[in-house]
Amino acid sequence: MTKEKQQARDAWDSIASGYDNYVTTSHFAVAEDALRRAGLRPGTRVLDVASGTGALSIPAARLGANVTAIDLSPNMIERLKERARRDGLSSLEGRVMDGHALEFEDSTFDIAASQFGVMLFPDLPLALSEMARVTKPRGHILMISYAPPPMLDFLNFFLSAMQAVVPGFHGLPDDPPPLPFQVSDPERLRERLAEAGLNDIRIESG
Repeated sequence: MTKEKQQARDAWDSIASGYDNYVTTSHFAVAEDALRRAGLRPGTRVLDVASGTGALSIPAARLGANVTAIDLSPNMIERLKERARRDGLSSLEGRVMDGHALEFEDSTFDIAASQFGVMLFPDLPLALSEMARVTKPRGHILMISYAPPPMLDFLNFFLSAMQAVVPGFHGLPDDPPPLPFQVSDPERLRERLAEAGLNDIRIESG
């Protein structure tokens, strides 16, 4: 593992408890809506890349999918497994794995998904190509990512507060944008998905 990946793993490990307690459940409804739009049905085989503690995996398993969740952070995966055990979700397994190098055969999953995860990857094209590789020919790639910064109320509130207390702060850089917003522009996201070899691409706002 490179130094950068080890640092990323350590950082996510350090916040896993708080993330699980305060973030994961708040994203369940977003995941449920997106999974239904993607055509999830009982028995669908789903891969959740950069799963965190299960914001997408838990709803998918509750809807009857067979889910494999992967994340670079062991602590995130352990929290996810605890949630699955508490909910009696035997169709959900968690594995520690780097989303840049998926340890699965080609054409394994019906849906490869990521909710607010792969958008943070430093090599997004590689991650998307890996998701495409392990998805069946008539399967689906599901990406849930941030909208452009001006559309995010929570971010604008934070930026306004920063501008009020930090002289000279002008907001987020845009060339290049921070990693969480690297595909916030719909056309940029479309380009990245097309470069990964995908077709019939739909960009929807929720």
